[in-house]
Amino acid sequence: MQIPNRRRYFKNVATIFAAAAGIRTLSGQNTPDGPSATGPRKRAGSSRRIHDGIYCFPGIGANSGYSREDRVSVTDPFEKHVVRAMDSLKRSLERAGCTIDSILHLEVYTCLPHSDSLPMPSGNARFEAYSEQYRALNKIYRTYFTRGSAPSRAYMSVDWIPGDSLIEVVGSARVVRPA
Repeated sequence: MQIPNRRRYFKNVATIFAAAAGIRTLSGQNTPDGPSATGPRKRAGSSRRIHDGIYCFPGIGANSGYSREDRVSVTDPFEKHVVRAMDSLKRSLERAGCTIDSILHLEVYTCLPHSDSLPMPSGNARFEAYSEQYRALNKIYRTYFTRGSAPSRAYMSVDWIPGDSLIEVVGSARVVRPA
C-alpha cells in the first residue's frame, strides 16, 4: 500500500494539467495566439516569439542562419564567431520588426574551443583565455550599437555551446515596426 504524500500529489496534479494542455493542442483547438486570432502567419518562427510587443529571441550562435557549406568551426578565430553571431542577431531582429538598438536585454554565453587539435587551458591560463574572449567580445560588441544605447547584458563563460559555435546570444527586444 502506498502512502500519499505532498510530492506525489503535486506530481499527479502537474501530470493532469500537462495531459489536458496536450489534448487541447492535439485536438486542433485554436489558442488565443493561434491562426484564428491573428490570421495567417508569414514567418511562424519569429511571430511565435513576439508577446505584447516584445520579441524574445532564442539562442543565436555563429552558425545561425548560415548554410552548412558556410559554417565556422571551433578552430576559427573567436572574433569571427562574434561577428557572425551579431550579424545573425541583427538579421533575426529585423525580420521580427526590431532594430539592434531596440534590444532590452542580452545574455551572452561563450566557451573555449573543444578540439583535439587545440589544448584546453587549465588554472590561471583558462582564466586568461576567458578574459581575452571577454575583451575581444567588447571590442566588437560596441561597434553594433549607437553610442550610449547598448542594452543591459549578462556575460557567462560556459564549458560548451552546441552547434560548433563559441558564442551564443539570447534576449529580448522591443518591436518598433510590426513585421
